[in-house]
Amino acid sequence: MHFTIQREQLLTPLQLVTGVVERRHTLPILSNVLLTVDNGQLSLLGTDLEVELIGRVALENIQATGEITVPARKLMDICRSLPNETIIDIKLDEQKLLIKAGRSRFTLSTLPANDFPTVEDGPASLKFEVEQSKLRRIIEHTSFAMAQQDVRYYLNGMLLELTNNYLRTVTTDGHRMAVCSVPLELNAIVAEKQQVILPRKAILELVKLLTDQEAKLSIVLGEHHIRATTGDFTFTSKLIDGKFPDYERVLPKGSNKLVIANRQALKESFTRTAILSNEKYRGIRLNLENNLLKIQANNPEQEEAEEEITVEYQGSSLEIGFNVSYLLDVLNVISTEKVRLFLSDANSSALIQEENNDDASYVVMPMRL
Repeated sequence: MHFTIQREQLLTPLQLVTGVVERRHTLPILSNVLLTVDNGQLSLLGTDLEVELIGRVALENIQATGEITVPARKLMDICRSLPNETIIDIKLDEQKLLIKAGRSRFTLSTLPANDFPTVEDGPASLKFEVEQSKLRRIIEHTSFAMAQQDVRYYLNGMLLELTNNYLRTVTTDGHRMAVCSVPLELNAIVAEKQQVILPRKAILELVKLLTDQEAKLSIVLGEHHIRATTGDFTFTSKLIDGKFPDYERVLPKGSNKLVIANRQALKESFTRTAILSNEKYRGIRLNLENNLLKIQANNPEQEEAEEEITVEYQGSSLEIGFNVSYLLDVLNVISTEKVRLFLSDANSSALIQEENNDDASYVVMPMRL
């Protein structure tokens, strides 16, 4: 194997592929990236046995084809440290990878390509295409509500739901829930809802690949895997085997109090009030009256904060507590000037949506203060 490549051409896919590689590994080869030179291109493959990513780069100067695995982070750090637009010469010589760039020389250890594991993907059950911008939107609008290390393992990921006319993502950590949908036109008829759960790591790595707003992403769903392909990357992930909660039952129905507020003003008031909230529980109290919302917080040091904000609301008064971090997470992903809050009573969840748009819904459970 022997080829030359410009630094930036190699660094971009290498950084993305290295993101999949685990720092803590039981198999030494899992800290490596598989380099394959063939058919006029270089492919880079990284995996942690749950998620796999292949990046492809066209090569103009190939002197010898071949494949080998090398330490992923060391190769990335070398490329990152070189000056912009450097031409890198990479050659395999007696099971060592020789890297030359200007006056720099590096020799990396290798492991055989034959020993490199790949993710078993199995047969496909459904194929479809979606614009990268659409998928990126629904992931970014819901990923913040994924659980992180919940014993209910099926919450440590994102539900992807598919029907004939929409693609939906749902996440929850048991305290709040995010739902977002985009219209989708499928060539194949989906007899019933298709639901799969993607692991948290897969979601965080997949969204990094969705950089071309106009381009489409080809997705293959199997019984135990999902595979997504763009022009330069092929992403494969195992699915979480579990039953996701019935999210439609969690969405509040029949809320009798509608509050319309300026998103930025509300966000700033929450942020200021949060400074004096209890650091552990992050609780704030909302007092709602006609066209007025009072936001209050206090902490064990007897410190207090209070904000007043004008809102659009007519109805009976209400006092309710929330974790301010959960409210701020929602306001950070909403993009409209105004937001709608649907409330019922002090013990019922709040439903938050963008103004004049219900393709995204956010549910936040109340706190007892």
